[in-house]
Amino acid sequence: MHEELPVAMRDAVDEFGRHLARVANRSEHTVRAYVGDVVSLLHDAAAAGCTSPADLDIGRLRGWLAARMRQGAARASQARRAAAARTFTAWAHRTGLAQTDAGAHLASPRAHHDLPTVLRADQAADLVEGPAGAGAEALRDRAVLELLYATGVRVSELCGLDRADVDGARRVVRVLGKGAKERAVPYGLPAQHALDEWLRHGRPALATAAGGDALFLGVKGGRLQPTVVRRIVRAAALAAGLGHTSPHDLRHSAATHLLDGGADLRAVQDLLGHASLSSTQIYTHVSTERLRAAFQQAHPRA
Repeated sequence: MHEELPVAMRDAVDEFGRHLARVANRSEHTVRAYVGDVVSLLHDAAAAGCTSPADLDIGRLRGWLAARMRQGAARASQARRAAAARTFTAWAHRTGLAQTDAGAHLASPRAHHDLPTVLRADQAADLVEGPAGAGAEALRDRAVLELLYATGVRVSELCGLDRADVDGARRVVRVLGKGAKERAVPYGLPAQHALDEWLRHGRPALATAAGGDALFLGVKGGRLQPTVVRRIVRAAALAAGLGHTSPHDLRHSAATHLLDGGADLRAVQDLLGHASLSSTQIYTHVSTERLRAAFQQAHPRA
């Protein structure tokens, strides 16, 4: 779609995408979303007679966002579009493609964040202990579920793990998170037992050259993919009598249970790999709501 843009805009979009991926270390998903938003912005600007990033001004940016709002865009989508525009104009200014940063004062609606879905501790236990059997897939699924809940890692982080990232002696896994930031995350004995069974008896049965040193493998021997992990979690949740559950729900549950158990908020931030403490603070709201619900259910003066 960006091939239809004026040459200066098209070249800027291509270079911006490379910057996000190679310099800013943004995820593939973020690069795709931001580039798509910028292409939309530049198409809007080109239709109004602009030919390069230097022609953008705050009025053009606000008009583009307003048009998206009139189309019924969600607040979260509008917040992301504004962030993409600000990132692009700041980059264009730094690289000399524009004399000013047109998006420096661009405001955006605050994204609405629903409280995350959190399982009770007994529900989480039923889910992760569900897969039975001694077959390779069953051993893998049990280890995947135990590690997701024990560590709270993102599904992409789990799939990116290699065997060398697991320190069984210290029960710590080395995780490469967003922005290529590495962190060490501990896990407990149930996860260690599940990993031991998978590595001794399950993984050798599935291993091929295609999988390399990947910790978790698919049925054809390649590195386990996030879509398969989501199916594993969904199937285990159904078997445990739970509703739709995702790997991220296990991440939410792990964080909330840590805080419920008295863990320090900053420690949970480090474990989850959150860049900002505000991202972790949502779990304090979850814990408060759980406490409120328990109070209203059990206290005679509620």
